[in-house]
Amino acid sequence: MNIMPSPDTLQSLVDDTYRQFKTLPGGENASYIPYLASVPSDLAALVIVTANGEIYQAGDSDYGFAIESISKVATLALLMEDVGPEIVREKIGAEPTGLPFNSVMALCEHQDKPLSPLVNAGAMASVSLLNATDPENRWARILDMQRRMTAASIMLSDEINESEQTTNFHNRGIAWLLYAAGNCFCDPMEACDVYTRQCSTLVTCKDLAVMSATLANRGMNPLSSEQIIAAQNVAPVLAEMTMEGLYDYSGDWAFEVGLPGKSGVGGGVLAVAPGKLGIAAFSPPLDESGNSVRAQRMIAHVAKKLNLNLYT
Repeated sequence: MNIMPSPDTLQSLVDDTYRQFKTLPGGENASYIPYLASVPSDLAALVIVTANGEIYQAGDSDYGFAIESISKVATLALLMEDVGPEIVREKIGAEPTGLPFNSVMALCEHQDKPLSPLVNAGAMASVSLLNATDPENRWARILDMQRRMTAASIMLSDEINESEQTTNFHNRGIAWLLYAAGNCFCDPMEACDVYTRQCSTLVTCKDLAVMSATLANRGMNPLSSEQIIAAQNVAPVLAEMTMEGLYDYSGDWAFEVGLPGKSGVGGGVLAVAPGKLGIAAFSPPLDESGNSVRAQRMIAHVAKKLNLNLYT
């Protein structure tokens, strides 16, 4: 087992990695959501949070951006707590789709079963399967989970939410397909609405690193010392992240980096080194799969320098 470097060495690694990749060319902001297209593309940040709560950061680490699909990790963790891993696997799935995150074809090819809670169809199914009394209770529980996993006062951005709610027709169609097949467990438009809200909260790169460190720390938030997720539910969450966390690039990510990860089209990416630390990086320009170009390279560089690959 490799031993973590000294605090000074870790901060130097974060600083050097940020400087090396902060202006890496390539990629474009997501444009199908108007708000995301307007975010400055030169923003970049890198943060490490260790399992004992030490924080190392560089760049725009306190800039608030849209959590987007990284919200699926928090909702999945909450669902694991509600119904357990086996029901999640039975009703939603634990396999990669091999297709884009919003693919209708992936649903059609598998009898309208989502296959993964980390694609849009599976995320809406996850929202619908949560224990909830009404739409606002469903939303409140998700927002609370985001806050507890990050130890931060996460808030809904009305601007992002409006931008997404007025352009989410594709997701509405997916929700109805799920419902028609018996794979949406509440009103489909409720599931779509709450899912859209969960993607519309503002987070910082530091927040995401704390979320990642919570998973690295067997479900206990290293800043608040609260046990957020039962330890036995962490491994299934990480398995789902390995399968589909970076969408149709997930296999290559496992090959190159060897850590469970999750990306969002807001430009954030996080990765989990179990028992050691969480890493998060942020920069808006995305590759064709919807993953931040710079954030991927920053995390990959840190993982290699610290020998974090789980398969070596």
